[in-house]
Amino acid sequence: MLIKAKTLRGYSLLCLDGEIGKVEEFYFDDQHWTIRYLIAETGGWLTGWQVMISPYALTTVNKEAQNISINLTKKQIEDSPLLESDKPVSRQYEESYYGYYGWPLYWGGAYMWGANPYLERNLNLRADGNTAKNENQSSNLHSKHSWNPNLRSTKAVSGYGIHAIDGEIGHVDDFIIDDETWAIRYLVIDTQNWWPGKKILISPSWISSISWEESKVVIKLPRETIKMSPEYTDESLLTRDYENSLHMHYKCRGYWDNE
Repeated sequence: MLIKAKTLRGYSLLCLDGEIGKVEEFYFDDQHWTIRYLIAETGGWLTGWQVMISPYALTTVNKEAQNISINLTKKQIEDSPLLESDKPVSRQYEESYYGYYGWPLYWGGAYMWGANPYLERNLNLRADGNTAKNENQSSNLHSKHSWNPNLRSTKAVSGYGIHAIDGEIGHVDDFIIDDETWAIRYLVIDTQNWWPGKKILISPSWISSISWEESKVVIKLPRETIKMSPEYTDESLLTRDYENSLHMHYKCRGYWDNE
């Protein structure tokens, strides 16, 4: 299912033994454009810490009930490595976090999920929060295919300027996430200053460069081509027919073909 990041914000988070809070935002990497952590707003519980949940633990998104199920207990989360709210996510922290749960390192290979092209959800956690150690875990860490991701906040990137090859077209308004792979499939672009009242979708694969310092994203498409693309509205159904028409307009293969 494709769903907007803004829609997911505020969804209840249900652990195996009760609710722990609500969705606050997401961290994604700037290579595969995949969600790496869901950040929970826990109210008075674990105040001062970022409660980060990897998609490895996210089992079901229920749009009708507006909740997300997590295959962890409250104690497993409470005993996991926590990050102070004012600190960035470091590689040292991530190694500690993934080591605690025993999950495969997402940066330990050439694929979206490290050594695997798909997200494995059937990982059996022990009561102490760990799986049986992956024999390839340490070797993957130093694999020739490993990469060094930069994590970005969906809240922070919202508002970034979007530039076509021949001029500015708008700004990032939202992100559309695939809740099976937790990949960001599209950026929702608000074009109000160029094409009033219109929104469009841009695939991360069409991005040619990003200046994080200038809060600027450049896509390898001309403005006129973008203007003629299928319009997106908040009420639009993100069906495969709509996606096909979008990719056909840009003469690009769909991500479902590439995968």
